[in-house]
Amino acid sequence: MPDTASAPAAAPAGVSKTDAEPKPIPFIDLQAQRRRIEAPVNAAIQKVLAHGGFVMGPEVTALERRLAEHCGAKYVLSCSSGTTALLIPLMAKGVGPGDAVFVPSFTFTATAEVAVLAGATPVFVDVKRDTFNMDVKSLERAIYTARGLGLHPRVVIPVDLFGQPADMDEINTLCAKEGVWVLADTAQSYGAGYKNKRVGNLAEVSATSFYPSKPLGCYGDGGAVFTDDADLHQRMTHIRVHGQGKDRNENVCIGLTARLDTIQAAVLLEKMNIFDAECVERNRIAARYTALLKDVVETPVIRGDRTSVWAQYTIKSKKRGAIVSTLAAEKIPTALFYPRPIHTQPAYRMFPSVEGGLPVTEELALEALSLPMHAYLSESDQDRIVAAVAKAVG
Repeated sequence: MPDTASAPAAAPAGVSKTDAEPKPIPFIDLQAQRRRIEAPVNAAIQKVLAHGGFVMGPEVTALERRLAEHCGAKYVLSCSSGTTALLIPLMAKGVGPGDAVFVPSFTFTATAEVAVLAGATPVFVDVKRDTFNMDVKSLERAIYTARGLGLHPRVVIPVDLFGQPADMDEINTLCAKEGVWVLADTAQSYGAGYKNKRVGNLAEVSATSFYPSKPLGCYGDGGAVFTDDADLHQRMTHIRVHGQGKDRNENVCIGLTARLDTIQAAVLLEKMNIFDAECVERNRIAARYTALLKDVVETPVIRGDRTSVWAQYTIKSKKRGAIVSTLAAEKIPTALFYPRPIHTQPAYRMFPSVEGGLPVTEELALEALSLPMHAYLSESDQDRIVAAVAKAVG
């Protein structure tokens, strides 16, 4: 389209062009991170190009070993995305028609999507307003709801939303009592801690994502599954590559194409060298946000027995629309997670929700707003963001 816009008017006397046109602030600054590790990442990629093992090369095995050491899980299976990391365990456990899979509605679609792909029925559960994570009382009611519908309660997928682990002890205890197994969705929380244990080692099975915007992200799609169960790990290994057995001419089960590319593994290995330090910075920045905003909007709550990796810094306000528009005028991006919860989406409306509904989910859908968050956010940029939020609310 031809540029028909007129030339911008000159800034008023005493106002610089910079003052008149604020510098855009990135929502997640992947380029700042890239500049920090550019040389080792380029060398790692060149090494893959030289040895030519583009699929299941040595870096993949090295990454799985590194992740296991980092989080304390006995077995790690890398895979092609966070979605396949959730789907593979469901397939390995034989989850299917007639089974109920309990998921929060206030999360990304993939959590419920994998239940449907496996042939099971997602049952939507409410969340807590302060932490955004699954409400155990709502989960307990949902299990009874499912049984009343003739479904077999099979698995719960709690989501560590925005980087903080869910109430895993309470969830694990309830699920053990009810005969339901737990698949922890740690797509946003890898690197966080819970009662002196790391995410990846808090449930029978955990799944994470390495999508570029995640705290630990690659330069494309990627994911991983964590477990201490050797037999389950072996079954998942078969599923990852077309159900392959001892070689490509034997198929022992129905499988997927779900391998992690070697180049992505190489990138992740280099990012792991700075990951823990970046988590420290994320927590410092989040604490500063909270100190500056706690009297302006409703700020996130982190339980005293756990830590967050702050995949998002998410506030709540009934003036969300004003905040979004004010920050946009200042060239400050925001994100809405999730203005249309899964149970309201056309593809999922036919699936059941917990008896009594999802009032907190529907409230958060109108009020939650995420601000720029990454390990390289400067205090000057953060001050601009806070001032714009205060201006919008005030």
